[in-house]
Amino acid sequence: MKVNALHFENYRNLKDNTIHPSDKVNVIYGENANGKTNLLEAIWLFCGGHSFRGAKENELIQFDKGFYRLRMDFFSGEREQTAQIIFDKSKKSIRINEVDKNSSSYLTEVFSAVVFSPEHLSLIKRGPNVRRKFLDAAICQHRIRYASMLSKYNQIINQRNALLKDIYKHKELKETLSIWDDSLAVVGAQILSERFCYLKEMIEPAQKYHRGISNDREELEIGYLSTSKANENDSVDEIREKLSKAFLESRHEDYHTGYTSVGPHRDDIDIKINGISARKFGSQGQQRSAVLSMKLSEAQLLYQKNGERPVILLDDVLSELDNSRQDFLLNKVEDYQVFVTCCEESNKEQLQRGKVFYVDNGEIRE
Repeated sequence: MKVNALHFENYRNLKDNTIHPSDKVNVIYGENANGKTNLLEAIWLFCGGHSFRGAKENELIQFDKGFYRLRMDFFSGEREQTAQIIFDKSKKSIRINEVDKNSSSYLTEVFSAVVFSPEHLSLIKRGPNVRRKFLDAAICQHRIRYASMLSKYNQIINQRNALLKDIYKHKELKETLSIWDDSLAVVGAQILSERFCYLKEMIEPAQKYHRGISNDREELEIGYLSTSKANENDSVDEIREKLSKAFLESRHEDYHTGYTSVGPHRDDIDIKINGISARKFGSQGQQRSAVLSMKLSEAQLLYQKNGERPVILLDDVLSELDNSRQDFLLNKVEDYQVFVTCCEESNKEQLQRGKVFYVDNGEIRE
């Protein structure tokens, strides 16, 4: 999968232009707040989602303009294709290969990308919820039904938690808790089985990338911390039994707290570098390298699933990495089209193959 050309009009602070990137690595450099990330964001929108920075659609329109237009020529599905996105403050229109579509979701069928932004460092630095969210989002790209599993599980959790709060005042309701526990165990077992399967597939390529980034100085370990003591070797039925037991054993605590204390919604991912916790003891560069390795592994698994390599978008990734780690990202992530932003002009000198784009106050030039 390759971006051949990207046209933008009235988009953010970018001056109207069309760029023709390399099918290898594209370095976009310039001072902060000049539009480098806006360019990556524009490409990401063709994945069918929203801004990876959480911006609303009307915030993407250039000041004093009434609409924005993005058009991308790309190679996918063994042929040249085109896609266009137009938003005019009241309506968003999508066109793929000159055919109008009624939803952005159609874009996911023809184009895919993996993005890394500085916010992804929270994957290691922050709490378990961020790591679960990362894992669940990655699985949703592989298993269409997984999103509905999560939705169903969360609905049951909310109902069980509401019941726990009512039990505090109405003790007779305790007998009905088993109904929700049984439902939670069934759906929760399916979710855990999918998580175990994805992590098992992700670990090997993530370790390979991390060894490359660290020049074989570091070994990445990724483990799943289950509050129900389930593990990757358990069958779905065995996981369900362990969840049922965990729900039963935690009831006394749950009565007092008013929420469900065990289950997939309370689990965590353990990330270590050379056997030591990356969150507690990893340097900024090591933490960044670990997250990058996991994101590159995500790209590898998408390739294995779809038969096409997604485009890789790396925003402000080179800062706090030493020269050897920068060299790996610029020159040794082979077979992928990469877009990487940076502030240092010296980074462009490390690039062996590809193109360099300079961004100055929204103007992009080679």
